[in-house]
Amino acid sequence: MFVNRQKELQLLQEEYYTDGFRFSVIYGRRRVGKTTLIKEYISNKPYIYLLSTLEPLNIIIQRFQHLVADFFNDEFLKNIKLTTLEDIFKYISNKNFDKKLIIVIDEFQYLGKVEKSTPSQFQYIIDEILRYQNIHLILCGSIISMMYEQTLSYSSPLYGRRTSSIKLNALEFNYLRYFFPQKTENELIELYAILYGVPKYLELFKDKSDIFQAIEQNILDKNSFLYEEPRFILQNEVNEPMTYFTILEAIAHGEHKLGNIAGRVNKNVQNITSFISKLIELDIIYKDVPITEINPNKSKKGLYFIKDNFFRFWFAYILPYKSQLEIGNTSYAMKKIQENFIGFVAKVYEELSIHYTLQNYPLLKAGRWWNKNTEIDVVGVSEDFLLVGECKYSNKKVGIDILQELEIKSQKIELKLPIKYYLLFSKSGFTKELIDISNQREDLILIKHLGVQSI
Repeated sequence: MFVNRQKELQLLQEEYYTDGFRFSVIYGRRRVGKTTLIKEYISNKPYIYLLSTLEPLNIIIQRFQHLVADFFNDEFLKNIKLTTLEDIFKYISNKNFDKKLIIVIDEFQYLGKVEKSTPSQFQYIIDEILRYQNIHLILCGSIISMMYEQTLSYSSPLYGRRTSSIKLNALEFNYLRYFFPQKTENELIELYAILYGVPKYLELFKDKSDIFQAIEQNILDKNSFLYEEPRFILQNEVNEPMTYFTILEAIAHGEHKLGNIAGRVNKNVQNITSFISKLIELDIIYKDVPITEINPNKSKKGLYFIKDNFFRFWFAYILPYKSQLEIGNTSYAMKKIQENFIGFVAKVYEELSIHYTLQNYPLLKAGRWWNKNTEIDVVGVSEDFLLVGECKYSNKKVGIDILQELEIKSQKIELKLPIKYYLLFSKSGFTKELIDISNQREDLILIKHLGVQSI
């Protein structure tokens, strides 16, 4: 299913209709929809598409040669032996074609793994063979660290040659409604809390009405598609996966301070900073600081959270119960999931509430705020006012006590700006008493829906 991605598609279209040679790099994690984007782009255009593998380079070259021969309907080319990528691109450059030709090399990082000189070869191909050709070359890959090293980093021979690059991220929450048009907003929040916005994962759950049944079939079953997914991703991206596994498991189980995470890994803080930086680079975790911090990058109040919701779910409920899952005892892990499901989803609900606040109010920034003893779920900072918010993802209606607690806590915020709005977010609605009060106060806003409607 092709959902959203209009901005990325438009960029590729602009590359296509710009005269002369164009060179794009597309990268992002597995299953995020890179190939789907490319297929949408090339659907009505002349193209040659090569999927790279971890086979010997001569086999990949032979496969590429046959694809080129089929495109140009050249039986002679099929029967001669070309030994280098350069030979194939020289052949292409000597052909005539009316429209711009798109050449896609998917999973490009495998070429670089099979043959380390591949980026240098493509430097020559771009500079000496394709530079004046009416061709759009696309190198695409799913191992982020390798793609960056081979195509984007300053040390790469290809540095500075691309005319565009796209880092394809997971879909935003609002787009889940296209996969699940009949689901309620709360059901969409629960799905997003588990699957993030990864299209392939979402498609696996499309035909399942019960979320726990879908989890059992598609994640807990040791033969299922998603059972080992984070392990595959990390093993491709990093050199010491077990250290990363321990760090992520510690964060998933509530250790957010750097010192506490280091303690769980049995290392000192200095020895895990490179691991933390790598996980941030891979968009798996993020560092959060109180939204009022003047210099966030230098703040010592930073806490670390898992950004990728599926990783957070996997490290909370799959890795710890692997021994049971391996013998087919899915009910044990499922019981743990069901016991704390609302609490697990609540963290994602807070993040979505912050996003809602940014979209609906004229703010410079919004996020969480805390000090040693107090925490506020949402604080929005404007040039001349603050707004504060509390999020409750529970089966209980929010009452006046939550408002009173928020009013008390908000007085501890150090920024000397007036509080213009108090926002209360609730999955289950509000008590009549609180609704009556909100009708009398312009500064009190009750929010039950985040604006995501079924289609």
